[in-house]
Amino acid sequence: MTRLATGDGLTLEGTWTEASGEALGVVVFCHPDPRARGTMRAPLMRAVARHLGAAGLHVLRFNFRGVGESTGSWGGGKAEIEDVAAAVAAAHAAHPHLDVSVAGWSFGAVVALLWQARDHSSLTYAGIAPAIGLPGELMVPPAEELAAARRFFVIGDRDQYTPVNALDRYAVTIDAEVRVMEGSDHFFYFRHDRLAEVVAAHLGGRTLP
Repeated sequence: MTRLATGDGLTLEGTWTEASGEALGVVVFCHPDPRARGTMRAPLMRAVARHLGAAGLHVLRFNFRGVGESTGSWGGGKAEIEDVAAAVAAAHAAHPHLDVSVAGWSFGAVVALLWQARDHSSLTYAGIAPAIGLPGELMVPPAEELAAARRFFVIGDRDQYTPVNALDRYAVTIDAEVRVMEGSDHFFYFRHDRLAEVVAAHLGGRTLP
């Protein structure tokens, strides 16, 4: 277990999955909505982290403020941007000679993208089923707020919250790739290993399978 310090004085709970063999990079991986019991320990989070580790990537998962042993309380999504910043800083500090990427699932995918907009980050990004189809929820940043970067989304064709065509339209505006997994919904039940392969290929700079 590791502890991360945020810029506004909170302490976040985190955990590392170490790369197998020679490390190729580092991934900061953000979990889904805490209001829906999302944590860094969700089965999908564990499965993807495990596969990324096997692909040669160190992975830092962490609990957003108010989740698990992280101090503070729910910040509506905007305050959680500071949590992503803390995790990215910790990843750079732990592995200063490796490239850092950011990834997230659902709520975590949106918050990671909002952090990129706030900090004008050009780090490689992977968004798993970003929750952009719910009224009243966080809005993804417009293209003009984002620095150029290699970005990628993966979504199931049966996603309950984000229509594939809505994600396609947004992805075009930010020059991001979209990979649609047939037969999968927002939770990728029974498809975690396949999902992890797709994400690992993108973050590792390989041709998608």
